[in-house]
Amino acid sequence: MKKWIVSIIVIVVIAGACFWFFNKDQRGEAFFNKTMAATVEKGDLKVEISGSGTIASVYSEDINAASSGEVDEVLFDVDDVVEEDDELVTFTDGSDPITAPADGTITSLDVESGNRLAGSGTIGHITNYKKLQTVISVDELDISSVKKGQTAEITVSAFPDETFTGKVTKVAKEGTNENGVSSFEVIITFDKIKDLKIGMSTEAKVLTESKKEVVYVPIEAVQTKGNEKYVTIQKSAGTDEETTATSKQTVEIGINNDQYIEIKSGVEEGQIVQLPITISNESSSGSGSREGGMERGMSNGGGMGGMPSGGGGTPPSGGMGGGNGGK
Repeated sequence: MKKWIVSIIVIVVIAGACFWFFNKDQRGEAFFNKTMAATVEKGDLKVEISGSGTIASVYSEDINAASSGEVDEVLFDVDDVVEEDDELVTFTDGSDPITAPADGTITSLDVESGNRLAGSGTIGHITNYKKLQTVISVDELDISSVKKGQTAEITVSAFPDETFTGKVTKVAKEGTNENGVSSFEVIITFDKIKDLKIGMSTEAKVLTESKKEVVYVPIEAVQTKGNEKYVTIQKSAGTDEETTATSKQTVEIGINNDQYIEIKSGVEEGQIVQLPITISNESSSGSGSREGGMERGMSNGGGMGGMPSGGGGTPPSGGMGGGNGGK
């Protein structure tokens, strides 16, 4: 009886070990190296810095009682639209009237005829709903690229199908630190406001640099070895990596965003460059997209990990060649 029990235990152990080794091999193939390729393209390249924020009024000011005395007349009511320097409150003794500090709508006014004012304190508020801005937060690594006067494209959560435009009107000189990371406020004034309202959430892309008709490749294509930047040129296509003729080509780089990088010299439009990418087994049957289960390769000296991303980037005109190495 004991011999039967021992035999059963041995069989179970052997079966379990076989199952474990089989699955180990399967797990080991979850990621594998596969050479992708892209065509060297020519077109316009944009570098943009992104940030999120909310809509606010350009002018939102308190109405202060700068004069003292008995109020003679209150000339405007709440919700009235006024212009800067309009008289709002006059006094019986002829003291200087209280005037509007800016153009806008009176949102509050706590004063009546016959009241006596002491010449200090706040008696109301004015908000300008016709001039709006968004205040976005920009990471400290990107803030040096943002300048007053730069243009921006803005999307508003409430209007997902529309794109608004604006200009940078102010860049904070001091940042705020949270969890060891500093960020800076950037104010962007809308060109047109349409149906926008104060408090709506926004995403903005500030255009920091752009070039027309430049040669570019996907940023993964450029590798680094010491001070040298190079790409791998695919000269002929074989049936597998071992039979594909390639050569290493030193390049001079220019501007880049997080998708593409300018090549000033070293390659020409139409050439094929290899992309060192690790592909998930689960996505290997796909169309060769650089998204999904792919990760950037860092072999042989590493990829462009040490290069600043330049923030978000609009894909250049011309697009990227397919994974088969051709257009």
